[in-house]
Amino acid sequence: MLTLRELNRATLARQHLLRRHQGGVTSVVHRLAGLQAQEPRPPYLGMWTRLDGFARDDLHAALRARTLVRATMMRATLHLVTAADFAAFRPLLHPLLAGAARRFPEIDFDAVAVVAERLLAEGPHTFNELRPRLENEFPGAYDRALGYAVRMLVPLIMVPTEDQWSFPRESAFALPGIEPAAEPDLGTFVERYLAAFGPATVADMQTWSGLTGLKSVMNGMRDRLEVLVDERGKELFDLPEAPRPEGDMPAPVRFLPDFDNLMLGHADRTRVLPEEYRGQVVTKNLRVRATYLVDGFVAGTWQIKRTGRKAKLLITPFTPVSPEVLEEEGMALLAFAEPDAEARSLEVMS
Repeated sequence: MLTLRELNRATLARQHLLRRHQGGVTSVVHRLAGLQAQEPRPPYLGMWTRLDGFARDDLHAALRARTLVRATMMRATLHLVTAADFAAFRPLLHPLLAGAARRFPEIDFDAVAVVAERLLAEGPHTFNELRPRLENEFPGAYDRALGYAVRMLVPLIMVPTEDQWSFPRESAFALPGIEPAAEPDLGTFVERYLAAFGPATVADMQTWSGLTGLKSVMNGMRDRLEVLVDERGKELFDLPEAPRPEGDMPAPVRFLPDFDNLMLGHADRTRVLPEEYRGQVVTKNLRVRATYLVDGFVAGTWQIKRTGRKAKLLITPFTPVSPEVLEEEGMALLAFAEPDAEARSLEVMS
């Protein structure tokens, strides 16, 4: 039986939150099976907290070289993934994405996809550029529905720029130039998830991916997976050789960005987020706030306030905390996020 603390430490180990990964940006994104990237800045901060010696230019370079791409993936949301995982995962996610597009029944989906691919073959377009041209082809159709259908149905990547976080507010999209995997494999997809987020239930895997019907897939993999039980009797699947540290292993303070993987990778988030704090982290409009971990569990939220040349890290604790506990890691985060600030400070809100 796995205790809550053992489940916590296993997940942190795989998310490189016990010890920072010694390797490159592509390696750590592969090991995480992607990084949530709804906004441009969080992947940089999520990488910083997980990768030893991470430099901003390393991620810039990988995006420009297309070894890493930002694209609509799991849960029909934007993720940073390796080019190889884009090729392998995107076909598996097609039913999810196509289903999301069909919320607009008046759209001829196949025709829209064909036209969009023709237009994007000319070169990258922002959706503000693309929607009027789609309207010309489909008079009377709701322009936002046309754009949404294209996002879901046509495999696209976002085009990086020289902006601070690699992408402007209005990014251009392009055809990826990456051939999809010839034989997409759901079993490998499950194993990659467990390597990054396990041990986990079927519901956890379905929540992370957005796919349904995975119970039969995971049950069919029992001969190659380890089956465990948590304190509440829930059945968990895991890779036999995956790390599962003792529950008393020390866990350092870690700062996680908005929409971090750790907050979005499970149906049951109590392995890292105590239920009494969930409403303070996940807002009613489904924004997931930036958090920090103390002893492996979410202990509060944070934000950066910039005033002129000054940057301040504002901490909102859920339980009393001494600033000294957070200072070293927090100030290092602030230096990375606001390198041009002339003065930096940390403040714990009451």
